[in-house]
Amino acid sequence: FVGEMQKTYDLTVQVGTETYTAKTTIPVLAKTIQSLSWKKSEKNEDSLKVMVVATVQDPPGLGNYIRYYTSVNKGPYYPGFTSVYDDQIVDGQTYEISVDQGVDRNTEVEYDNNFGLYNRGDTVVIKFANIDKATYDFWRTMEYNYQSIGSPFSSPTKVEGNVSNNALGYFGGYANQYISIIIPK
Repeated sequence: FVGEMQKTYDLTVQVGTETYTAKTTIPVLAKTIQSLSWKKSEKNEDSLKVMVVATVQDPPGLGNYIRYYTSVNKGPYYPGFTSVYDDQIVDGQTYEISVDQGVDRNTEVEYDNNFGLYNRGDTVVIKFANIDKATYDFWRTMEYNYQSIGSPFSSPTKVEGNVSNNALGYFGGYANQYISIIIPK
């Protein structure tokens, strides 16, 4: 269903004798991308590979959480390798940040000099979602676990969900902005 911004939604699931509940609030679309641009990648000599740069406006006041996805040439939307951010460092500022191409986590990711880059001629759409803290905490801990699997130096992290009875998962609402750029050949 399509929710409304600044409304809270409750979920109740009954399985046998167990009841699971969760709550989410769809925030107002407060943190937004003001513009997109592209530039030659600093990490790759190939002139056909470029990075996309977003100019983002964060409103004053802590507590703005986002998750982003990218779609390239009308393909599916994939989340960034690290797709969630808070505003503890950028509170109330306008700033520029590179937007890495999202990754399909069902395939093996290659971390070479092309990781996160786009090709000249690509049409890139960014889905920039404002989310509540529970949704942010779920994806932040899930992505940390995903990135640290197999590392003998990482600390174990519990994935933080918002579903009762210690169920793994979350119930979340997203306030989305879509913005695109066509990178010239």
